[in-house]
Amino acid sequence: MSAERIVADTMVMSWRLEESPPPISARYDEIIGSATVVISFETSMELRFGAINAGWGELRRRRLERDLGSYPVVEPDRRTIAVCAQLRADCRKAGHALAAKDHIGDLWIAVTAVRLGVPLVSDDGIFEAVPGLRLLSANT
Repeated sequence: MSAERIVADTMVMSWRLEESPPPISARYDEIIGSATVVISFETSMELRFGAINAGWGELRRRRLERDLGSYPVVEPDRRTIAVCAQLRADCRKAGHALAAKDHIGDLWIAVTAVRLGVPLVSDDGIFEAVPGLRLLSANT
């Protein structure tokens, strides 16, 4: 991996944070290499929501908080919001599903990578062929 930074999506991050990750996670570790992993505020929220929704106990949730604390979280600013509006419009024009309301969370994750000008590492097909997004995936 040659990029200094990458954005990892929620699925890739969940694998990185699991005590016993699935075998596919090793392929994403190779893709990420020595790059600095940053995450979108959306991924941070989704991981926390997942823990709450799954009924994790206090100790497990504390471990999640500790582990998440080692990753920079990119929060939206005015420029990011403008990039989001433009990317959603570009996706709508291209007929890409990322423009749909039910993919707003995924849109914010893609926007984070586009805004930073870095690749997005993901196993989710929703990110394929997003205008202006550099996707790194074990599926391509």
